[in-house]
Amino acid sequence: MTHVVVTGSEGFVGQVLVQRLLAQGLGGQPITRLSLMDVRFAAPPTDARVRQIEGSIADAAVRAQAYDGPVDAVFHLASIPGGAAEKNYELGRRINLDATLGLLEDLRGQAEQRHTAPAGGGSPVGDPGAPRFVFASTIAVYGEHLPPEVNEATLPNPGLSYGAHKLAGEYLVADATRKGWCQGCSLRLPGVVARPGDGAGMMSAFMSQLFWKLAAGEPITVPVTAEGVAWWISVGACVDNLLHAATVDPARLNPRRSYQMPVLRFTVGELVDALSVRYGADRQALVSYAPDPFIQRLFASYPPLHTPEALALGLKHDGDIATLIDRATST
Repeated sequence: MTHVVVTGSEGFVGQVLVQRLLAQGLGGQPITRLSLMDVRFAAPPTDARVRQIEGSIADAAVRAQAYDGPVDAVFHLASIPGGAAEKNYELGRRINLDATLGLLEDLRGQAEQRHTAPAGGGSPVGDPGAPRFVFASTIAVYGEHLPPEVNEATLPNPGLSYGAHKLAGEYLVADATRKGWCQGCSLRLPGVVARPGDGAGMMSAFMSQLFWKLAAGEPITVPVTAEGVAWWISVGACVDNLLHAATVDPARLNPRRSYQMPVLRFTVGELVDALSVRYGADRQALVSYAPDPFIQRLFASYPPLHTPEALALGLKHDGDIATLIDRATST
């Protein structure tokens, strides 16, 4: 029996992850029970394996519904995005930090029931029965003042409460792993594309809207320059990495239990060029630029990123911009 819990399952990444879990299972094992958590659901489940648990993950009673039996894996995707979290600090902290701690501490009870949790902070791989816990962190942990090059030794320096809370979550995942409550791994997600809708509350929404607006032949004004450089990954490649993190041998994970997802790096103008090749040269004229200095610093001023440790673990980016467009718009 494989019981998987997904928080934020109605979100952009969550919906694609759920589809993949139901179709392909996890680590070669079919899913027999899939507990989905979100504040609301658009429609009832169509698969008998799915349970929908509606409510806030900050509510212990809601979490208890998902953890009412042994859990094999947790994908913690739920969050209040950066812009919304900055406007409402209490809500952001409650979901992005407090609820993350709650999800981990709730697994402590299951560890005690297994009677195999390491005593006094034992080996991080000392409890083979501990569930996998994959935490969706963010590149916002680096902040807006990046060095000329980012690598896996670059120290985080969050510039938003969102990034600070996500970084704290990474430490909590590593500590819960040390205590034997879970086998954790945190992945820092870059700009995942192409999110449908207007991206309310997300300052990086323009990154996804470019795909859909130009595909539909609609004009768009982006809040950065054409020369602005961003880090990109498709939702398909992102989900590949989340699933891999839940199945890789825990002994291979670094002591931090944290990895930067590999990315493609190119300018907004290069994306517009590639989308114009795909959908027609007239798309170039549909794009206008009205740079916002703050958004430019946060989302379009990214230096080269080197992730050999993540690549050696088996995490991947899309390979090239054409493949990214394919995967971003077809999932």
